[in-house]
Amino acid sequence: MKRTFAVANRKGGVGKTTTAINLTACLAQMGRKALLVDLDPQANATTGCGVDRDAVGLSTYDLLMGNASPADIRVGIDSAGFDLLPATAALTAAEVELLQLDSGRELRLRDALADVSFHYQAILFDCPPSLNILTLNALVAAEGVLVPIQCEYFSLEGLSSLVGVIEDLCAHSNPDLEISGIIRTMYDGRNRLARDVSAQLQKYFPDELFRTIIPRNVRLAEAPGFGVPAIQHDRLASGALAYAALAGELVRRGLSE
Repeated sequence: MKRTFAVANRKGGVGKTTTAINLTACLAQMGRKALLVDLDPQANATTGCGVDRDAVGLSTYDLLMGNASPADIRVGIDSAGFDLLPATAALTAAEVELLQLDSGRELRLRDALADVSFHYQAILFDCPPSLNILTLNALVAAEGVLVPIQCEYFSLEGLSSLVGVIEDLCAHSNPDLEISGIIRTMYDGRNRLARDVSAQLQKYFPDELFRTIIPRNVRLAEAPGFGVPAIQHDRLASGALAYAALAGELVRRGLSE
Protein backbone atom coordinates (compact mmCIF):
# COMPACT_ATOMS: atom_id res chain seq x y z
CA MET A 1 0.00 0.00 0.00
CA LYS A 2 1.45 3.33 -1.02
CA ARG A 3 0.86 6.82 0.27
CA THR A 4 3.67 9.01 -1.15
CA PHE A 5 3.90 9.86 -4.85
CA ALA A 6 6.19 12.02 -6.95
CA VAL A 7 4.34 13.66 -9.83
CA ALA A 8 7.21 13.84 -12.28
CA ASN A 9 8.13 14.27 -15.92
CA ARG A 10 11.34 15.81 -17.20
CA LYS A 11 9.32 17.55 -19.92
CA GLY A 12 7.42 20.73 -19.06
CA GLY A 13 3.93 21.66 -20.15
CA VAL A 14 2.44 18.18 -19.72
CA GLY A 15 -0.05 18.98 -16.97
CA LYS A 16 2.18 17.94 -14.09
CA THR A 17 1.19 20.70 -11.66
CA THR A 18 -2.44 20.54 -12.76
CA THR A 19 -2.37 16.84 -11.96
CA ALA A 20 -0.70 17.35 -8.58
CA ILE A 21 -3.22 19.97 -7.45
CA ASN A 22 -6.35 18.32 -8.73
CA LEU A 23 -5.47 14.78 -7.73
CA THR A 24 -4.67 15.97 -4.19
CA ALA A 25 -7.96 17.88 -4.05
CA CYS A 26 -9.97 14.91 -5.31
CA LEU A 27 -8.34 12.54 -2.84
CA ALA A 28 -9.18 15.00 -0.06
CA GLN A 29 -12.76 15.16 -1.29
CA MET A 30 -12.87 11.36 -1.02
CA GLY A 31 -12.01 11.66 2.67
CA ARG A 32 -8.27 11.07 2.49
CA LYS A 33 -6.04 13.31 4.59
CA ALA A 34 -3.79 14.72 1.88
CA LEU A 35 -0.64 16.83 1.60
CA LEU A 36 0.73 18.57 -1.48
CA VAL A 37 4.45 19.45 -1.47
CA ASP A 38 5.57 22.08 -3.98
CA LEU A 39 9.18 21.38 -5.05
CA ASP A 40 9.21 23.57 -8.18
CA PRO A 41 10.96 26.98 -7.94
CA GLN A 42 8.23 28.37 -10.21
CA ALA A 43 5.82 27.68 -7.31
CA ASN A 44 2.89 27.11 -9.65
CA ALA A 45 1.31 24.56 -7.34
CA THR A 46 1.47 27.15 -4.56
CA THR A 47 -0.23 29.90 -6.54
CA GLY A 48 -2.64 27.39 -8.07
CA CYS A 49 -3.88 26.70 -4.54
CA GLY A 50 -4.54 30.40 -3.95
CA VAL A 51 -1.39 31.10 -1.91
CA ASP A 52 0.62 34.23 -2.77
CA ARG A 53 4.17 32.93 -3.21
CA ASP A 54 5.56 36.42 -2.60
CA ALA A 55 3.88 36.51 0.80
CA VAL A 56 5.14 33.08 1.88
CA GLY A 57 7.61 33.21 4.74
CA LEU A 58 9.11 29.80 5.31
CA SER A 59 8.91 27.40 2.37
CA THR A 60 10.12 24.06 1.08
CA TYR A 61 13.52 25.71 0.64
CA ASP A 62 13.75 26.00 4.43
CA LEU A 63 12.52 22.43 4.79
CA LEU A 64 15.29 21.08 2.55
CA MET A 65 17.93 23.26 4.20
CA GLY A 66 16.95 22.02 7.67
CA ASN A 67 15.81 25.45 8.81
CA ALA A 68 12.16 24.54 9.36
CA SER A 69 9.90 21.56 9.99
CA PRO A 70 6.80 20.68 7.96
CA ALA A 71 4.65 22.12 10.76
CA ASP A 72 6.50 25.44 10.45
CA ILE A 73 5.69 25.91 6.78
CA ARG A 74 2.38 24.05 6.39
CA VAL A 75 -0.53 26.02 4.94
CA GLY A 76 -4.05 24.67 5.21
CA ILE A 77 -6.02 24.91 1.98
CA ASP A 78 -9.21 24.77 3.99
CA SER A 79 -11.65 25.27 1.13
CA ALA A 80 -10.23 22.19 -0.66
CA GLY A 81 -9.55 20.14 2.47
CA PHE A 82 -5.81 19.46 2.14
CA ASP A 83 -2.48 20.82 3.38
CA LEU A 84 0.24 22.48 1.31
CA LEU A 85 3.96 22.88 1.84
CA PRO A 86 4.48 25.97 -0.35
CA ALA A 87 7.42 26.89 -2.54
CA THR A 88 9.10 30.14 -3.48
CA ALA A 89 11.80 31.10 -5.97
CA ALA A 90 14.32 30.43 -3.18
CA LEU A 91 14.21 26.79 -4.24
CA THR A 92 16.52 27.76 -7.08
CA ALA A 93 19.19 28.41 -4.46
CA ALA A 94 18.45 25.04 -2.87
CA GLU A 95 19.51 23.33 -6.09
CA VAL A 96 22.96 24.91 -5.78
CA GLU A 97 23.32 24.53 -2.01
CA LEU A 98 22.31 20.87 -1.96
CA LEU A 99 24.86 20.01 -4.63
CA GLN A 100 27.59 21.43 -2.41
CA LEU A 101 26.87 18.94 0.36
CA ASP A 102 29.29 16.05 0.68
CA SER A 103 26.65 13.44 1.42
CA GLY A 104 22.95 12.90 2.03
CA ARG A 105 21.78 15.63 -0.31
CA GLU A 106 19.21 13.36 -1.96
CA LEU A 107 17.81 12.32 1.45
CA ARG A 108 16.83 15.76 2.73
CA LEU A 109 13.14 15.59 1.83
CA ARG A 110 12.67 12.01 3.04
CA ASP A 111 14.27 12.81 6.38
CA ALA A 112 12.36 16.08 6.79
CA LEU A 113 9.00 14.34 6.30
CA ALA A 114 9.78 11.26 8.38
CA ASP A 115 7.90 12.45 11.46
CA VAL A 116 4.76 13.62 9.64
CA SER A 117 4.35 11.25 6.71
CA PHE A 118 2.11 8.81 8.58
CA HIS A 119 -0.28 11.62 9.54
CA TYR A 120 -1.39 11.65 5.90
CA GLN A 121 -3.03 9.05 3.72
CA ALA A 122 -1.74 10.69 0.54
CA ILE A 123 1.31 12.87 -0.07
CA LEU A 124 2.03 14.21 -3.54
CA PHE A 125 5.26 15.93 -4.59
CA ASP A 126 4.97 18.40 -7.46
CA CYS A 127 8.40 18.15 -9.11
CA PRO A 128 10.26 20.55 -11.43
CA PRO A 129 10.24 19.68 -15.14
CA SER A 130 13.78 18.30 -15.01
CA LEU A 131 15.73 15.52 -13.34
CA ASN A 132 17.58 17.79 -10.93
CA ILE A 133 18.43 17.42 -7.24
CA LEU A 134 14.93 18.57 -6.22
CA THR A 135 13.28 15.89 -8.32
CA LEU A 136 15.81 13.37 -7.03
CA ASN A 137 14.80 14.22 -3.45
CA ALA A 138 11.17 13.59 -4.37
CA LEU A 139 11.96 10.26 -6.02
CA VAL A 140 13.96 9.09 -3.01
CA ALA A 141 11.17 10.13 -0.63
CA ALA A 142 8.36 8.63 -2.72
CA GLU A 143 6.97 5.13 -2.90
CA GLY A 144 5.54 5.62 -6.36
CA VAL A 145 5.82 7.89 -9.39
CA LEU A 146 2.85 9.33 -11.25
CA VAL A 147 3.83 10.39 -14.76
CA PRO A 148 1.58 12.86 -16.60
CA ILE A 149 2.25 12.63 -20.32
CA GLN A 150 0.90 14.32 -23.40
CA CYS A 151 0.26 11.98 -26.29
CA GLU A 152 3.09 13.12 -28.54
CA TYR A 153 6.30 11.39 -29.58
CA PHE A 154 8.73 13.64 -27.69
CA SER A 155 6.87 12.70 -24.51
CA LEU A 156 7.59 9.04 -25.18
CA GLU A 157 11.31 9.82 -25.29
CA GLY A 158 11.10 11.62 -21.94
CA LEU A 159 9.21 8.70 -20.44
CA SER A 160 11.93 6.26 -21.48
CA SER A 161 14.54 8.47 -19.80
CA LEU A 162 12.52 8.69 -16.59
CA VAL A 163 12.08 4.92 -16.49
CA GLY A 164 15.87 4.57 -16.65
CA VAL A 165 16.35 6.97 -13.73
CA ILE A 166 13.78 5.08 -11.64
CA GLU A 167 15.52 1.78 -12.34
CA ASP A 168 18.83 3.29 -11.25
CA LEU A 169 17.30 4.67 -8.04
CA CYS A 170 15.81 1.28 -7.27
CA ALA A 171 19.26 -0.23 -7.50
CA HIS A 172 20.97 2.34 -5.28
CA SER A 173 18.76 4.69 -3.22
CA ASN A 174 15.12 3.62 -3.09
CA PRO A 175 14.54 -0.06 -3.79
CA ASP A 176 10.76 0.24 -3.31
CA LEU A 177 10.24 2.96 -5.92
CA GLU A 178 8.10 2.11 -8.94
CA ILE A 179 5.96 3.79 -11.54
CA SER A 180 2.50 3.77 -10.00
CA GLY A 181 0.81 5.10 -13.07
CA ILE A 182 1.10 6.94 -16.38
CA ILE A 183 -1.58 9.57 -16.96
CA ARG A 184 -2.59 10.77 -20.40
CA THR A 185 -3.22 14.51 -20.07
CA MET A 186 -4.46 17.34 -22.30
CA TYR A 187 -5.89 14.67 -24.58
CA ASP A 188 -7.78 15.49 -27.76
CA GLY A 189 -9.22 12.37 -29.34
CA ARG A 190 -9.75 14.19 -32.64
CA ASN A 191 -5.97 14.34 -33.06
CA ARG A 192 -4.63 11.29 -34.92
CA LEU A 193 -1.16 11.65 -33.40
CA ALA A 194 -2.66 11.66 -29.92
CA ARG A 195 -4.58 8.47 -30.70
CA ASP A 196 -1.47 6.81 -32.14
CA VAL A 197 0.71 7.67 -29.15
CA SER A 198 -2.05 6.57 -26.78
CA ALA A 199 -2.09 3.21 -28.55
CA GLN A 200 1.70 2.95 -28.15
CA LEU A 201 1.39 3.62 -24.42
CA GLN A 202 -1.26 0.94 -24.14
CA LYS A 203 1.01 -1.49 -25.96
CA TYR A 204 4.24 -0.89 -24.04
CA PHE A 205 2.91 0.13 -20.59
CA PRO A 206 -0.33 -1.87 -20.20
CA ASP A 207 -0.01 -2.28 -16.43
CA GLU A 208 1.17 1.24 -15.63
CA LEU A 209 -1.23 3.21 -17.84
CA PHE A 210 -4.29 4.60 -16.08
CA ARG A 211 -7.57 3.97 -17.85
CA THR A 212 -8.71 7.50 -17.00
CA ILE A 213 -7.76 10.09 -19.63
CA ILE A 214 -7.57 13.80 -18.78
CA PRO A 215 -9.04 15.81 -21.68
CA ARG A 216 -8.17 19.26 -22.90
CA ASN A 217 -10.63 21.42 -21.02
CA VAL A 218 -10.97 25.19 -20.75
CA ARG A 219 -12.40 25.12 -17.24
CA LEU A 220 -9.52 22.95 -16.07
CA ALA A 221 -7.03 25.42 -17.55
CA GLU A 222 -8.85 28.38 -15.96
CA ALA A 223 -8.85 27.07 -12.41
CA PRO A 224 -5.25 28.01 -11.43
CA GLY A 225 -6.01 31.62 -12.33
CA PHE A 226 -8.70 31.57 -9.65
CA GLY A 227 -6.39 29.86 -7.15
CA VAL A 228 -8.60 26.80 -6.74
CA PRO A 229 -8.66 23.17 -7.93
CA ALA A 230 -10.92 22.42 -10.85
CA ILE A 231 -13.48 20.63 -8.67
CA GLN A 232 -14.05 23.94 -6.89
CA HIS A 233 -13.98 26.03 -10.03
CA ASP A 234 -16.49 23.86 -11.91
CA ARG A 235 -17.07 20.41 -10.45
CA LEU A 236 -19.06 19.30 -13.50
CA ALA A 237 -16.40 20.27 -16.05
CA SER A 238 -14.99 17.34 -18.00
CA GLY A 239 -11.51 17.96 -16.59
CA ALA A 240 -12.74 18.00 -12.99
CA LEU A 241 -14.75 14.83 -13.51
CA ALA A 242 -11.71 13.15 -15.07
CA TYR A 243 -9.49 13.93 -12.07
CA ALA A 244 -12.18 12.63 -9.73
CA ALA A 245 -12.21 9.40 -11.74
CA LEU A 246 -8.40 9.28 -11.64
CA ALA A 247 -8.41 9.64 -7.86
CA GLY A 248 -10.83 6.73 -7.62
CA GLU A 249 -8.62 4.64 -9.88
CA LEU A 250 -5.54 5.43 -7.78
CA VAL A 251 -7.37 4.36 -4.63
CA ARG A 252 -8.42 1.11 -6.27
CA ARG A 253 -4.80 0.48 -7.24
CA GLY A 254 -3.85 0.40 -3.57
CA LEU A 255 -3.55 3.84 -2.03
CA SER A 256 -3.12 3.42 1.71
CA GLU A 257 -6.28 3.72 3.78
